[in-house]
Amino acid sequence: MTNDVVLVDAHDVQIGVCDKRLAHLGTGKRHRAFSVHLIDSGGRHLLQRRAAGKMLWPGFWSNACCSHPAPGETVLDAASRRLREELGICASCRFLYSFEYHARFGSIGAEHEFCHVLIAQSDALVYPAAQEVSEIQWWTRAEISAQLSEAQGQFTPWFRMEWRRLLSEHPSFDVPALQI
Repeated sequence: MTNDVVLVDAHDVQIGVCDKRLAHLGTGKRHRAFSVHLIDSGGRHLLQRRAAGKMLWPGFWSNACCSHPAPGETVLDAASRRLREELGICASCRFLYSFEYHARFGSIGAEHEFCHVLIAQSDALVYPAAQEVSEIQWWTRAEISAQLSEAQGQFTPWFRMEWRRLLSEHPSFDVPALQI
């Protein structure tokens, strides 16, 4: 796969292609991304701690899988590919919503993403790729909300934004409702 990301305008229309690292330097260039929330049949959410080698937010907790579609690749195809590459699982994803955000990581760089938020369900064993993920944990919604309320909790900014919206717009989100 290419190391390029798709640059987009405020409506997610492609306006170019850029090296992934360059897209995250400085204030960042707006690019297409996705974020997968993986839920098991018991209603628990898989969270991952980002690997120490990640350029932005290393060691921070986030949702199961976040990445970028390659040029010419659909968001759903990219999400399925990255679930296999990062976590070693096959799961179908369903679109929930999209949003744009901008978050700086000190002087190192920034995320400026038009992010498509997806949901998937799986009870498969997870085999995290060490270069991407340092740790995984299955948590209930209540456990995640409690962790997020702690001042010292290290969570990625996009996960915090997505979690608030999931709770407000999908308060009774449970596995039987998924029907994936």
